[in-house]
Amino acid sequence: MQQLFPGEVFANTADFDIGIRQLLPRYDEMLEVITRCLPSTSRRILELGCGTGELSLKILNHFPDAQVIALDYSPRMLQFAQDKITATGHQKRWTGIQADFGEWANNPEKLNIGSEFDACVSSLAIHHLQDEMKFKLFSRIATSLTQYGCFWNADPTLPESPTLAEVYKAAREEWSVEQGTSLTEIRAKLGASSTQGYSSQDQLATLDAHLQMLTKAGFKIVAVPWKYYGLAVFGGWL
Repeated sequence: MQQLFPGEVFANTADFDIGIRQLLPRYDEMLEVITRCLPSTSRRILELGCGTGELSLKILNHFPDAQVIALDYSPRMLQFAQDKITATGHQKRWTGIQADFGEWANNPEKLNIGSEFDACVSSLAIHHLQDEMKFKLFSRIATSLTQYGCFWNADPTLPESPTLAEVYKAAREEWSVEQGTSLTEIRAKLGASSTQGYSSQDQLATLDAHLQMLTKAGFKIVAVPWKYYGLAVFGGWL
């Protein structure tokens, strides 16, 4: 089985965009919520873990004056995203950088991307960090945003109880069946992920733990604009 970086998920990158929509309920809705939560004045946006560029694309389509700087440690994901964004004519407003955002959290000076971002976004990436690193990253984001800047993250969360774990699992299974497949069929396309930098396999935290970390990191307002069973969009404003 092909070794993957955490977040690459599928052995074949071309399977990602369809496969993730079969695997995760309401994937597009989740990304649209992040886009809607960004202020219309957003010009400089940092994306952490851009994957195949789906969130970047929604943001570029929604904000014609925005520039997106996207970090990802996977060269094949970055290339896939670059090709997709070039095909839609947005390439002048998108910069993909091969980098580990965990390394950025620890040593920002090694990655010269500056600060003063109007917003920071991430989807399905930060849950690969240990909780200590999640907090470091949230703190780094807070220091890299403009006054009143915002951060929005879409990620799976740790179920608060075994009962809820079963409920969340059943909801995902039901979703995949509605898409004409099953979790078993989807998982046959997955690759085995290996640790990369600060990221490894799923290291989930509860939604409450995330909100506490965000508050401690300096976000004055924290919010959860969207939640669907074990998936959530959460973040806030400075």
